[in-house]
Amino acid sequence: MKPPETSPWPEKIALLESILRAHAPLLVAYSGGVDSACLLAAAHRALGDQAVGVIADSPSLPRRALQEALAVAAGFGAQVEVVATQEFADDRYLVNPPNRCYFCKAELFSRMDAIAKARNFAAIAYGENADDPAHARPGSQAAAEFAVLAPLKEAGLTKADVREISRAWGLPTADAPAQPCLSSRIPHGTPVTREALALVERGEEFVRSLGFRVFRVRYVDGEAAGARVQIAPAEMPALDGQREVLQDGLRRAGFGFVEIDPQGYRSAM
Repeated sequence: MKPPETSPWPEKIALLESILRAHAPLLVAYSGGVDSACLLAAAHRALGDQAVGVIADSPSLPRRALQEALAVAAGFGAQVEVVATQEFADDRYLVNPPNRCYFCKAELFSRMDAIAKARNFAAIAYGENADDPAHARPGSQAAAEFAVLAPLKEAGLTKADVREISRAWGLPTADAPAQPCLSSRIPHGTPVTREALALVERGEEFVRSLGFRVFRVRYVDGEAAGARVQIAPAEMPALDGQREVLQDGLRRAGFGFVEIDPQGYRSAM
């Protein structure tokens, strides 16, 4: 479906589609998030079957997120291939440094690069937008090393543009909150383990079951692994009457202790 004729961004969309057509056939790094869903949808509109999404599957990706991402892509008819990535075989990732995301993205782009060479794809693209500061994103370094394109950014599309376009195209991700991988819940310097990620995933599933939408269950290392729960300030009033239920549920999920951050969720963390 094309955006309305009164759309404020037809020139940007035309430029985006021109960029995509110039690099067909194209592999698109896809996570199911706002940016990558918009990019894959645009690529599918412009290139049809010459655009293929690739989603990285590892212990850091919640099972719910994988299924939802596949459903979103199926909803607009795009092809998506699931690739098992092996960042857990890389000690540099597991020690959880501040640039942990670099090793994750480098692993994904390495896998995609091999697919592109084996199957004659012309290029690889990912969903960095014009608002994303490249200097603050370790994944941008990996993208540069593998010559990965950023068509949204090249077309000048901001995050607000991406959400508006997604809304016009009927994408269910248009108003979706940011949802980085489970490893982001573990403080830098605390090792990333499969057990910790599984614990966080169980905890977040429970918090979601209580009706919360924007939140984090952050892993607190110690003799008994703890949870620091951050709820979006707008949703904090819903804690009234549910605080003990939330704490009890997280303990049953396997956390030794539970803290509720009184300041709520801050996206810059």
